[in-house]
Amino acid sequence: FRKANLGLLRELLGKVPWDRALEGKGAEASWLTFKHHFLQAQDQCIPKCRKSSKRVRRPAWLSRELLLKLKQKREIYKTWKEGQATWEEYREVVKGCRDATRKAKASLEIKLAREIKDNKKSFYKYVGGKKKPKSSVGPLLDQVGTLVTEDREKAELLNATFASVFTSKVSYQESQVSKTTDEVWREEVLDEAWVRDQLSRLVIYKSMGPDGLHPRVLREMAEVIARPLSIIFERSWRTGEVPEDWRKANVVPIFKKGKKEDPGNYRPVSLTSIPGKVMEQLVLDAISKHLEERRLLTSSQHGFRKGKSCLSNLIAFY
Repeated sequence: FRKANLGLLRELLGKVPWDRALEGKGAEASWLTFKHHFLQAQDQCIPKCRKSSKRVRRPAWLSRELLLKLKQKREIYKTWKEGQATWEEYREVVKGCRDATRKAKASLEIKLAREIKDNKKSFYKYVGGKKKPKSSVGPLLDQVGTLVTEDREKAELLNATFASVFTSKVSYQESQVSKTTDEVWREEVLDEAWVRDQLSRLVIYKSMGPDGLHPRVLREMAEVIARPLSIIFERSWRTGEVPEDWRKANVVPIFKKGKKEDPGNYRPVSLTSIPGKVMEQLVLDAISKHLEERRLLTSSQHGFRKGKSCLSNLIAFY
C-alpha cells in the first residue's frame, strides 16, 4: 500500500454515477456492479506485488537509519582489515550499532504493546516471529489410513472433515423471551451516514475475504463508497437476498493439538467478505435494538448482550 495512489482511487470511485448504475437491480446484481467498478479502479491505483517465499522481509525494527549504520560498520571493518583504521575506531562503531539495534528493538516492542488494542495482528506476528517457525500443513491421513501429500488433496480432505462436523439442522427450542408482543416489527431505515461510520471504523489490519476488497482500502474510501453500499445493504435487507460473495470464505486450517496427521485435529478459521461483515453488523444492531427496546430478553440473559458477559453472569449467580 506504500505505492498506492489513494487520491486517484477516491477520484475514480467518486465519478461513478452509483444511483444510475445500481438502478433497477437486485442485491446480487448491485453488488457485482459495485465490485466491478471498485476492483477496476483499484487495479489502476494500487500496484500488486507477487508474494515469494524466497524473499526475506526486513525486520520491523530495522529502519533506514539503522541500515546505514550497519553499512558503515561493514565498511570500517574492511578498512580495519586493510590497516587503514585502528581497532579502537572499529570497536566504537560496533558499540554504536549494537546500542542502536537494542534501542530500535525496544522502541518497536513498546510501540506494539501500546497499540495492542487496535493492532493485535502486528503484536502477535512479532511474538510469533520469536518462536519456532510454523510449518505448513504436512501430510494427512485419509479415511483408509493413506498419507496424502498433494496440496489439493490435503485441502479437499480438510474441507470434507470440516463439513462433516458442521451441523446444518438446528433443533427447535422453546422461546426464551420474557414476554410476547403483538407489536409489528418496525423496519429500519438504512442510513448512509451509518454505513460511512462503520467503514471509517474498520480495522485495517484484518484480512480480506475472497472478494478482494481489503479493509484498509474500504476505510480510506468510506466517503465515496458509503452511498453504493447503503443501496446494496438496503436491497439485501428488504428482499432477504444475500450476495454470493458474502457467503464464501477463505478457510485457513489451524492446528489444535494431538497428531498433526489427523485432519480432525485442525479447526477452520473463515476469512469472509468485509462488506458482508458490515451487513451482519446492521442485522445484529437491528435485532438487538428490537429486543432491548421491547424488553423481550430476560434479565438472566448475559450472552451476546452489550454490557454483559460471563463475568456478570457469575456475579449475578453467586
